[in-house]
Amino acid sequence: MSEHAAAASEPAAGPRLSDRQRLSWLRLIRTQNVGPASFRDLINRFGSAEVALEMLPELMISGGANRIVRIPSLAEAEAEMEAARRLGARFVGIGEADYPPLLRSMDNPPPLLALRGNAAVFRLPGVAIVGARNASLAGIKMARMLATELGGEGYGIISGLARGIDTAAHRGSLLTGTVGVLAGGLDLPYPPENAGLCDEIAERGAVISEMPFGWQPRAQDFPRRNRLVAGAALGLVVVEAAQRSGSLISARLAGEMGRLVFAVPGSPLDPRAAGTNGLLKDGATLVTEASDISRAILPLTGMRAPDLPPFEDPPDFSATPPPGESDRARVIEALGPTPVPIDEIIRHTGLHPAQVFMVLLELDLAGRLERHPAGNVSLVFGEG
Repeated sequence: MSEHAAAASEPAAGPRLSDRQRLSWLRLIRTQNVGPASFRDLINRFGSAEVALEMLPELMISGGANRIVRIPSLAEAEAEMEAARRLGARFVGIGEADYPPLLRSMDNPPPLLALRGNAAVFRLPGVAIVGARNASLAGIKMARMLATELGGEGYGIISGLARGIDTAAHRGSLLTGTVGVLAGGLDLPYPPENAGLCDEIAERGAVISEMPFGWQPRAQDFPRRNRLVAGAALGLVVVEAAQRSGSLISARLAGEMGRLVFAVPGSPLDPRAAGTNGLLKDGATLVTEASDISRAILPLTGMRAPDLPPFEDPPDFSATPPPGESDRARVIEALGPTPVPIDEIIRHTGLHPAQVFMVLLELDLAGRLERHPAGNVSLVFGEG
């Protein structure tokens, strides 16, 4: 590890979940229909994952679920914890010292991350480098050069462990600190040929995943992975990307989070440059050398991620009755397939915010609500 990473490796202080809390958190986030947003709302409403687990069946029924989903048992959570221990990994909760600080500042961060390696790498200012799986030799050389030079300047390099550009970025920063983000379980690196690289990253840097152990990544899991790649960095660099590629999704997500977006220009005749050239037309910062990135990011490196508590105080329902059937009907009537801000639902229905949030939580747990960026929500039709 470099001198920069060594300086960052001093132990970080912070709150710590008890073993009992960690198991309850794991059971709750592994329950179907419980995502990061509903997890947060459940903790805010009931004060603990243990109480939230007890309330789940009642909430799902209130939300109109056709069936009550099965909640993972304590034994199942303990088995996943044991699988993590066998791999030399652990689960880190949001708010704990080893949780990546920049992830906490994005919308609906994962409450629990499986982590293998040295969490000190998260205290380096992060730069994400992503791009085409079928990268050209020039693109691979560029990605590795950028990663090596930025790593030497004290930046941690973040990528998704995919073939091509991601692999080159990780290899270029192995000695200085790199973070691999997996779309599947921590024990199932994808693609399989990068399993050895995954081990090398864990020796000096870190590998993280929000997915369960044993989870084979599906197509829809890669955008979730890309969201974490973008969220863990101050800026994101796209080296090569075709139109409608996953790297462009990463760039869009980075822009929505307020991260800096960079792109390496390429030949108009190469389809792998169509996406990066398009980003440049849309205002991304042009990159031909590492200093183009470091100059833009340097002013941000002294900024700390907001030191916010992981969860808010539970809403005060003491003076507000729980939502009734007519209240639920008013909220559902205000919803449709088009995403709308929650504040508009509150104004339209005239209900207390705590009542609206409770109805939305019930709908979410029943599988009838879809959450969108910027706090917007829509109703899922034909499901329950």
